[in-house]
Amino acid sequence: MPIAYWSILLAALLPLGLIAYAKSGSRDNHTPRDSAEQLTGARRRAYAAHQNAYENFPFFAVAVVAALSFGAASSTLNILALLYIAFRIAYSYLYIVDRPSLRSATYAGGLFTNIAILVLPALK
Repeated sequence: MPIAYWSILLAALLPLGLIAYAKSGSRDNHTPRDSAEQLTGARRRAYAAHQNAYENFPFFAVAVVAALSFGAASSTLNILALLYIAFRIAYSYLYIVDRPSLRSATYAGGLFTNIAILVLPALK
């Protein structure tokens, strides 16, 4: 199985790691969505990164599956998929540590990488 498929799993698990950090130390799991509103600082930004990771996941997953389905070169696709994951991890970290300009740059890098994945079959 290509590494690109495994990267879909990594992208799916990334939001779970972010929410684990955001809610670490919280004892209230009765109304978890309500308690998220009480988060502040880095934990609040981790929650926002968690939401953004879920928002970006469908485009990435569809792009990878489409690229493989339409015969994209798996070696190039694997590199691009791992690059996308690296951008998303960097984005999340920069969100948590409150570096908005660098965060925006990594977001753009991830977006353009995802677009490259989607159009990769057209370049063969």
